[in-house]
Amino acid sequence: MEKVSVITGRGVPLVRSDVDTDQIIPSDWLKRVERTGFGAGLFSEWRENSDFVLNQERYDGANILVAGPNFGTGSSREHAVWALMDYGFAAVLSPRFADIFRNNAGKMGLVVAAIPEDAIHRLWEAIEEDPNLEVVVDVEHKRVAAPAIGLDVAFDLDDFTQYRLLNGLDDVGLTLRHDADITKYEAKRPAFLPRVSADS
Repeated sequence: MEKVSVITGRGVPLVRSDVDTDQIIPSDWLKRVERTGFGAGLFSEWRENSDFVLNQERYDGANILVAGPNFGTGSSREHAVWALMDYGFAAVLSPRFADIFRNNAGKMGLVVAAIPEDAIHRLWEAIEEDPNLEVVVDVEHKRVAAPAIGLDVAFDLDDFTQYRLLNGLDDVGLTLRHDADITKYEAKRPAFLPRVSADS
């Protein structure tokens, strides 16, 4: 996973609340066996409506999703995070996130920043007026800003998830920090215990 310190970009106003993981990536897409390609299925049922926000050309290339409260509720499918990232989103802003979605996101490098609802509404209005509005999500200082409208608010991020994001550490990366200890243990491990061969 890539290191994430500061995300600067443009926002997409998803003016909806209680968005669950089945709406983020419908179950039809869960038959795929790889982690790529899910961006095409992101909000796919909503995208059938030509007026849906992701179908509006003015938001092409935007990398920050600005959503209503209770984003990521429902099942714990990791595919929801994969779909958002594969589509091109680096961060999601919302007043509240489902805990499992938030945990999955932090493990995969998607920044989820819970900011006050009034800040979300200010961003929705400002982005609607100017789709090129610059939005900054600062992981190091735990702040979301939109300088052009004087917005600068803190968001809650636990220290461990912040550490993972700043250092680009998924679960495998966290384990590999102990590579020397693992190698040392493997060298002394009794021969009767199973081993993973270099060919497997």
